[in-house]
Amino acid sequence: MVPEAPPLSRSLDELNSLSAEDVLRWAAEEFGDKLCITCSWQKQSSVLVHMLASLGLAPAIVELDTHLFFRESYETRDRLVEKYGLTLVGPKIPSIAEQHKAEGPNLWESDPDRCCHIRKVEPLIEALEPFGAWVSGIRRDQAPSRATIGKAQWSERYGVWKLHPLADWGEKRVWTYITSNDIPYNRLHDVGYRSIGCIPCTRPIRTDEEERAGRWAGSDKLECGLHLESIDKE
Repeated sequence: MVPEAPPLSRSLDELNSLSAEDVLRWAAEEFGDKLCITCSWQKQSSVLVHMLASLGLAPAIVELDTHLFFRESYETRDRLVEKYGLTLVGPKIPSIAEQHKAEGPNLWESDPDRCCHIRKVEPLIEALEPFGAWVSGIRRDQAPSRATIGKAQWSERYGVWKLHPLADWGEKRVWTYITSNDIPYNRLHDVGYRSIGCIPCTRPIRTDEEERAGRWAGSDKLECGLHLESIDKE
């Protein structure tokens, strides 16, 4: 049975008109300890971690560690944890060896959608079970597939309200916030990695390419699947 969306205290139009900070304040009041945020240690994670700390909010922080992150991503995580006193939670994700045994070697090459499903989507489904709302850092300007996202939308797939406080932020605004507040960020952003995922599926890009052009380059894959409602790979 598809879960129905629980009512909210504010309309979606009202939420879309709020600032990022006000979305987070409202979400903390609305969902309490049923609110979580996911972090992948890109620039949006840095912004949201700092913003929550500045507001005195401390929702659960879910890390989906695919075991394929860049060293710089783990270093960014450690700097943010130290600076803001974060406590991370996360589901168990199969080891690379376990995946090789079950699915064959280098699944990210033969079937990247399946690999993302095993290492990201299935763990997130498990991680979100205790929660009623999930804060994500995705933005409308990142890719055409995200151009119409609202600041709040119901996810039938996960059975939670999905919140996007930075939906209407541009990339320049993200960087202005980071530099103005001296926030630790992923140093790969300084060397052409505008969007950062797993090592085998991420490359640096030219300045004239779309922000996420370096993800699954050379294929028609645009999303890891976390932010899609499709369940084809389940």
